[in-house]
Amino acid sequence: MTPAAILPGTRDGLRSALPFWISLALIPLAWIGATVGGWTTLLLPFGAWWLFVLLDALGGDDAANADPTTPDTALGWHRLITLIWFPVQFATLCALLWYVPRAGHLGDAERLLLFFGMGVIGGTIGVNYSHELMHQNSALERWLADLLLASVLYSHFRSEHLRVHHLYVCTPRDPVTARYNEGFHRFFPRVMRQSLNSSWNAERAMLARRGLPAWHQSNPFWRYSALQLAMLAVAYALAGWLGVGLFALQAAVAIWQLELVNYIEHYGLTRRHLGDGKYEHVLPRHSWNASPRASNWLLINLQRHSDHHYKPDRRFPLLQNHGPDDAPQLPHGYPMMTIAAMMPPVWKRVMNPRVKAWRKRYYPDIVDWKPYNKALNPMPGSAH
Repeated sequence: MTPAAILPGTRDGLRSALPFWISLALIPLAWIGATVGGWTTLLLPFGAWWLFVLLDALGGDDAANADPTTPDTALGWHRLITLIWFPVQFATLCALLWYVPRAGHLGDAERLLLFFGMGVIGGTIGVNYSHELMHQNSALERWLADLLLASVLYSHFRSEHLRVHHLYVCTPRDPVTARYNEGFHRFFPRVMRQSLNSSWNAERAMLARRGLPAWHQSNPFWRYSALQLAMLAVAYALAGWLGVGLFALQAAVAIWQLELVNYIEHYGLTRRHLGDGKYEHVLPRHSWNASPRASNWLLINLQRHSDHHYKPDRRFPLLQNHGPDDAPQLPHGYPMMTIAAMMPPVWKRVMNPRVKAWRKRYYPDIVDWKPYNKALNPMPGSAH
């Protein structure tokens, strides 16, 4: 397929970037719910889930690839949405924390639904944008990533993602790789526990290699803690303990949304163990790929996850779509697949045959898959 280059210049750059700005359309749904109340408090989660399931069905797939050599100077309008998202999301969250507890027309259930919806935004959009930003070299972008993660009380995700997940994805040493036949309701509590431990251990090991103690001031966990405490302090200042509770609710929902996505991205996939604790290089085959147009707009091409792990430094507009010859394909986009993941029997009925077909295609010589399914148990001869 010939790449369709993203061209420099204001007109062409803006035109190709605008579909990725669709996330901004979710913000008015939060305010409609807050000011009108009632059933409109369901608009936000409905818009992020079922609306994009429908749009994926209507819009079809998009397999076109941009020229991966396109320079950053041609991607200004694409980058801008990720740069402005933290102030947009945080301002909306703070305004709702002040407004909702004082709104007499809203009942308790409506307040909870509104911040449930904000958690959907925080997990679906905010954490996803932080993922894009944390992979960049710019200090501004990395700080914005930290602020977005702090706003959902999940700051250690940056260390876990960069220092653990990308190194050990699709191996038993990666907590975030969902094992074959592991339902989400078992995956979620396991990852909540193990990812915090693995991220701390990774940063501690980094410091140890420099001859520094784990509690050295350069440990990013100091920054993570300070930012998260600052976020909770803002919530308390705006609405007291009720504000802290509503803030914590949206954070919990956002974490749940993030880990739902983590669950489906590598479910059942493994890299071949080469012996002595070594694994084959990460290839497009080690992530599930999805090409529905609408949800890739919403998620800034996160569903081209096969290419992200293959080339982690590529910015989202340049991520390449890998077809079925190179990467395993999800039957639907992330919005539909995350809904399926909440129903383990449905998920396993859809995905387990695909995992088995993937194994047969790429690793027909491997007979015993049990060692690959064990969470955090290293392969024989591997190092801890």
